[in-house]
Amino acid sequence: MKKGNIYSAVTLAPTAEIFETLTDSGKVRIERIVSHSSRSPEGFWYDQEESEWVIVLTGSAGLRFEGDDEVLVLKPGDWVDIPAHWKHRVEWTDPVQKTVWLAVFY
Repeated sequence: MKKGNIYSAVTLAPTAEIFETLTDSGKVRIERIVSHSSRSPEGFWYDQEESEWVIVLTGSAGLRFEGDDEVLVLKPGDWVDIPAHWKHRVEWTDPVQKTVWLAVFY
């Protein structure tokens, strides 16, 4: 058995991100992501083998999807289901407070 607290304290350097696997069955992986004023590197796109369902629990973020000019803004409670190989990037995360995400990869 494992246990924890999704909001447990995390020390972040400015513009840093922390990815923490909470559980992994081999078919489904659940991660906590904590970011602060971070973004994907210029020209970088996530192109993942797995689909990803992600929700913002605190803070906020902007995601861009390849071929889409608009940024999808996520606030607490907002979620998105990203199909495998759907290229996307993080344009920004909250510069004032930590952004805590819960991501389910399947």
